[in-house]
Amino acid sequence: MSGEPREEEENAAELKIGEEFLKAKCLMNCEVAIILEHKYEQLQHMSSDGGADQVSQVFEKSQGYVKRFSRYKNPDAVRQVRETLSRYSLHEFELCTLGNLCPDTADEARALVPSLVPGGRFQGDDRIDKMLNDLSLIKKFE
Repeated sequence: MSGEPREEEENAAELKIGEEFLKAKCLMNCEVAIILEHKYEQLQHMSSDGGADQVSQVFEKSQGYVKRFSRYKNPDAVRQVRETLSRYSLHEFELCTLGNLCPDTADEARALVPSLVPGGRFQGDDRIDKMLNDLSLIKKFE
């Protein structure tokens, strides 16, 4: 055992989540909801009976889940959320976690996304507060 290479332990607080996850494109629930709605409409148009026979139970449950837990419903707001969060140099999983959970305070944001530690990319709470304020404005005017 001592001669075997040791795998590094994953730790989201330090952005040690595995190379495949760091490079992956993540989607927020609201983005998945838009994609699934579009797919559902395509299935309905392709089938003479409304597409009901082509929609699996997994598809329906997935669509129900992302609709229920999407904080943003308007496609323009969804686009604005991604654009806004992208300006803060977040990793994809950080962006999606914040977009999905919409924390209200910097402390909440750090509790949900431990990699937003003070002294790192986010010096103090001001930048996190600004980011959260930007998100709340999008939700307010949706």
